[in-house]
Amino acid sequence: MTEITPPATYPAHASPESASDPALVRLAQVRSEVSKAVVGQDGAVTSLLIGLLCRGHVLLEGVPGVAKTLLVRTLAASLDLGTKRVQFTPDLMPGDITGSLVYDARAAEFSFRQGPIFTNLLLADEINRTPPKTQSALLEAMEERQVSTDGVSRPLPDPFIVIATQNPVEYEGTYPLPEAQLDRFLLKVTLPIPERALEVEILARHAAGFNPRDLSSAGVSPVAGIDDLATARRHVAEVSVTPEVLGYIVDLCRATRHSPSLSLGVSPRGATALLATSKAWAWLSGRSFVTPDDVKALAHPTLAHRISLRPEAALEGVSVATVLNTVLATVTVPR
Repeated sequence: MTEITPPATYPAHASPESASDPALVRLAQVRSEVSKAVVGQDGAVTSLLIGLLCRGHVLLEGVPGVAKTLLVRTLAASLDLGTKRVQFTPDLMPGDITGSLVYDARAAEFSFRQGPIFTNLLLADEINRTPPKTQSALLEAMEERQVSTDGVSRPLPDPFIVIATQNPVEYEGTYPLPEAQLDRFLLKVTLPIPERALEVEILARHAAGFNPRDLSSAGVSPVAGIDDLATARRHVAEVSVTPEVLGYIVDLCRATRHSPSLSLGVSPRGATALLATSKAWAWLSGRSFVTPDDVKALAHPTLAHRISLRPEAALEGVSVATVLNTVLATVTVPR
């Protein structure tokens, strides 16, 4: 299980109606805007908000038809940010994403034409349907927030976040993302098939005339912008973490490196990612400090894609989720 389960309600002292933090109220409004078009998937919505707060990229995985693309499009529509979408296909070239040098006959010189990556929120749709060469075109942009072409580094806008969708790797026509690329994603979240009641609601909306291609008709509008996001990020940075909780995060990550079922455990980068997502989760929950429960809530979506099973463990039916559950159950929780 790699989805985040958000709190059923905001804590009483941090409800959207009474919170004294305007940035928290605005992000609560973003969640409400998304719900106008997307039924359920609360964990995925929360993961996207955490990604925005942590300047991290998010990978959404699910079978076709579970609203991965609609979710990202609706999030973009609720934020006053620049947004572009790239449909990844087998014939997509790196220059189609980053941009390329184009010869200007009138000026008799080459000029750089920006690709769609020069935006605030890039939707990389079905990222694992393009070959590794094109997938790797995102690596520098995701890590360094810049694109290098012809020896020149060009900075990307701030904020910049990649939200990628992918189909399960066992589906035909997919290319597994390499470990280096997976590690660039702050979170990987699986979108499940909705429960019956939610699926009935989806059909009821469509029967009433909902058009997923026209979000404005659903009443989705921008409710937060760059300034709100910058303020929220400053507040997340101020969330405190005790030495005991820091030690707990380190112990969890080190335990994965000693698991007999894993060939690759969590790196120090993974530990810093878990710290960042736990702080964002705590702030979204209305607290100025991180608890061990925050760490547990974010362990699966933050760490699961950063570890690899041994082939023999996979043959025995062991899953990454099972290994992480074992680690969470055995590592001593600070009081």
